[in-house]
Amino acid sequence: MTTVMDDSAAEPGAIPGNYTQASTQGKDGWFGHPKQLARLFTTEMWERFGYYGMRALLTLYLAQHFLFDDTTTASIYGGFTALVYLTPLIGGLIADRYLGSKRSVKFGAILMALGYFTLCFGGEAAKPYATIDGQRYEVTVEGKGEAQRQFVTDDGQKLQIKGNDDKTVSLLGADGTEVRKVDAGNFKASGERSSFYTMLLLIGLSMVTIGNGFFKPNISTMVGSLYDQGDQRRDAGFTIFYMGINLGSLLSQLACPFLADAYGWWAGFGLAAIGMLASWALIQFDGGRLDGYGERPADATSSRDWLIYGGALLAVPVVWFLFSNLMGYVKPEAGSGILGYIATLPIMGKLLFGTFLIGVPAILFWSYLKGSKVEFQMMIAAMVLIIFNVVFWTLFEQAGSSLTLFADRNTDLSVFGWFSISAGQTQFFNAFFIVALAPVFSILWNAMAKRGIEPGIPIKFGIGLMGVGFGFLFLVWGSQFAGDDFKVGLWWLAGLYLIHSIAELCISPVGLSMITKLSIARIVGMMMGVWFLSISVAQYVAGVVAQVASVETVGGQVTNLKVSLNTYVDVFTTIGWISVGIGVLLMLIAYPLKRLMHGVK
Repeated sequence: MTTVMDDSAAEPGAIPGNYTQASTQGKDGWFGHPKQLARLFTTEMWERFGYYGMRALLTLYLAQHFLFDDTTTASIYGGFTALVYLTPLIGGLIADRYLGSKRSVKFGAILMALGYFTLCFGGEAAKPYATIDGQRYEVTVEGKGEAQRQFVTDDGQKLQIKGNDDKTVSLLGADGTEVRKVDAGNFKASGERSSFYTMLLLIGLSMVTIGNGFFKPNISTMVGSLYDQGDQRRDAGFTIFYMGINLGSLLSQLACPFLADAYGWWAGFGLAAIGMLASWALIQFDGGRLDGYGERPADATSSRDWLIYGGALLAVPVVWFLFSNLMGYVKPEAGSGILGYIATLPIMGKLLFGTFLIGVPAILFWSYLKGSKVEFQMMIAAMVLIIFNVVFWTLFEQAGSSLTLFADRNTDLSVFGWFSISAGQTQFFNAFFIVALAPVFSILWNAMAKRGIEPGIPIKFGIGLMGVGFGFLFLVWGSQFAGDDFKVGLWWLAGLYLIHSIAELCISPVGLSMITKLSIARIVGMMMGVWFLSISVAQYVAGVVAQVASVETVGGQVTNLKVSLNTYVDVFTTIGWISVGIGVLLMLIAYPLKRLMHGVK
C-alpha cells in the first residue's frame, strides 16, 4: 500500500479518474509513464500555483485591505473554500455527460484566470473608523509593522488607541497618559469601503469558485484515463501528479505574498492569474499530445456547449448572492439553542448542513432496504469515517484563516535573525512537508504491509485526528515562550504545520479510496458526492471555528497583542484537546468498524 492510493489522493476533494478510457500510447514516454502525464502534471501544477497563491493572500486581503472584522473575514473565507469543494460535483457531472474533461478544464481555467484578474482591482484601501459610545470617529494609522499606531481625534486632540487586557479601550494623549477609557463593547472598529470594489471582490471569488468546479475534477479524470484497467503504474502515476500539486502550491505560497508585500495586493493576485493562464495554455496548445483523452462522450454533441458556458456565467451572480448573504450574517443570541442557531444560519450554511444531515441517514436507509447485510454494514463504516473526516478538515483548514491571522499578529516571522517572511508565506510549510514526507510515508506503509502490521483505515484516521489536535497543542506549548511583544517564535508555527502534514498523510491519501471500496457499487458515484459534501461542510465549519478566535482590530491591526495571543491560545487549546479526544474515540471503535468493513483495508 502506497501513500497515495490513487488519484483521489491528489488532495481532499479530488475526483477519481474515469478508468474506462484506456490507452497504450506512450507507455514509456516519461519516467516509465505515459508521456501525456508530463503535460497534465504541469497543467495541474500551474493551476495549483494560482489557487494556493491566491489563497495565501485572501484572508489578509480581506482583513487588511477591506478592513473586514475577523468574523466577516472568516465567514467569507470559509464560504469560499466550502464552495470550492462543492462545485466539482456539478462540474464533473457536466463533463461526463456533455463537454468531456478537456473542454471543461479549458473553460474552467479561463474562468479562474478572469477571477484572479478581477481580484487585482481592489481599489483604494478601506478607510478605518471607530464608533465610540455611539459616536463615529475617523481613525488615522501611522507607521508600519510593529511600529504601527492608530489614532482618533476628539475635540481637536489626537488620541492613541490602546486595547487593555480587560477588553476595555484607552485613548492616550501625546504624553501617554489616559485621557478617556471606553468600556468593553462600546468601542467598535470598522472600515468605510467602496461598495463597487466589494462587489468586484465577490464577483472575482464567484468566478474562481465556478471555474474550479469545471477544472478540478476533470484534470484528475484525464490522468486516470492514461492507464489501462489494472495497470500497476497507476498509483505511482498519481503520486507524481500529487507531487505536482504540492510543488505548485509550495512555489506560489512564497512568491505571491512576496509580490503583494513588495508591490501591492494586485501583484500577488496578478501572479496567480498568470499561473492560471499558463495552466490554460498547456492544455489549449498541447500540440496534439492529448488527442483522444478527455473528449466529450460519444453520444454528446456540441449543440449544448454555449448553453452550458452561458449557464456557468449566469451562475456567477447566484454565488455572489450567497457570499453577500454570508457577509450579512448576524450571530444568534446566547441561549437560542441548536434549532435557533440552525434557523439563523446563512443560506449557504442551511444548504450544506441540511443536505448532509438529510443525505447521510437517507442513503443508509436505502442501503438497508436494497443492499445485503454485508453491504449495509460496509456503508455504515463508510458513513462513520465520513463524519470523522468532517472533524479533521474543519480543524486542519484553520491554516488559511485563524492560523494565518495568528502568524500576522502573534508570530515572530524572523528566520534565524537573517530575514523575515510574511504571514501569507507561512502556508508554504505544509506543502514543503508534504513533498518531503510523502516518499517517507510510502516506504513506511510498504514496509509495515510486508510485515503485516500496517494500520487499517480507521486507525490511520484516528492517528490523523489526534495529530491535528497535537499540532495545535504544540503551538499552545510554544506560546509559553512568547516574548515581551507577545509573539511566538516562527518555528513553533512550523512545528504545528509539520505535525499537521503528518496527520494529513494519514487521512488524505486513503479517503476516497476507502469510499470506492466500501460503497455499494450502484451508488458509488453518490457516495463520492457525500464525500465531497463532507469536505465542503468542513470548510464552512472551519470558517465558523475561525470566527470564535476573532479579536478586536482597528485599521486591520489588533489593539492589544496580549489579548490576541490569549484568545488564540484559548481557542487552539480547546479545539486541540477536542480533536485528540475524537481521535481517541475513533481508535476505540476501530475494531468494531473493522468488523463492519469485512476485510477492506
